[in-house]
Amino acid sequence: MIDIIYRFVPELRREQPADAEEARQRLEAGNRAFAELLTAAPGGKAAEPRIIPFDLRELGIADDAGEAPAQAPFALVLGCSDARVPTELIFSQACNDLFVVRVAGNVLGSDCLGSIDYAVDHLRDSLKLLVVLGHSGCGAVTAAVDAFLAPGNYLSLATSHALRSVVDRIYVAARAAARSLETVWGADVIHRPGYRPALIETTILFNAALAAYTLQGEMSERVATGCRVAYGVYDLVTHRVGLPAHSGADSGVRLVAPPRDREDFTQLAAQLASGDGVRRSLEAS
Repeated sequence: MIDIIYRFVPELRREQPADAEEARQRLEAGNRAFAELLTAAPGGKAAEPRIIPFDLRELGIADDAGEAPAQAPFALVLGCSDARVPTELIFSQACNDLFVVRVAGNVLGSDCLGSIDYAVDHLRDSLKLLVVLGHSGCGAVTAAVDAFLAPGNYLSLATSHALRSVVDRIYVAARAAARSLETVWGADVIHRPGYRPALIETTILFNAALAAYTLQGEMSERVATGCRVAYGVYDLVTHRVGLPAHSGADSGVRLVAPPRDREDFTQLAAQLASGDGVRRSLEAS
């Protein structure tokens, strides 16, 4: 049995993170607690309940009846629309903690960027961290990779400009991922049975890293005043947010800063293409 309990204690007041680093640590701690809760307890015993402080005042209930609460999230999350990735839940956050923007493939289109612009401009007093959140098994990334591998598949998207716009934005990440795999494993890597899943896994992280890099450029003025950008990938199996394809990386929870320049992207490409997950896919018979 697993219990996730949202508890309101009138005496407690929500404390905002002091800065971007504290905001990042709060999200990581929340995800770590969520992932550990879902890990099977030894001997089949029930897990300790996860209690998330919930302030009814953030819904306009309690002290000041009739007054709308002020919006004051400490972090913004650009994530995928996938129903298996409930943003507040996987970070163990409550109402008014996160400003969430969701779109298939967590792509940074003009509409999403407009929502982020609004949050950055109007919530500057509380907003400390901007997060791009990808996830394993992403359908939008898979569609983009399949169209990349077999261009004829792109014809199935011809009648939907809106869907094509999502896939097109992921194409850049797919090309970069394919090049990194060829650089590390050789040109014949495309003939390995596990090439497609390896390319999908690498593209998912590249896509998140590229969106975070772009977002940092778009929000450079706010970043200069203390608001930071980070990214990570939510694993649907382990329930952890991190860099699952990162070679030699800690398999635990973490959000990381986006690449700063071409050299950073080059290093990231080599690390991803050499990662344990990619290696398992490519070496599978």
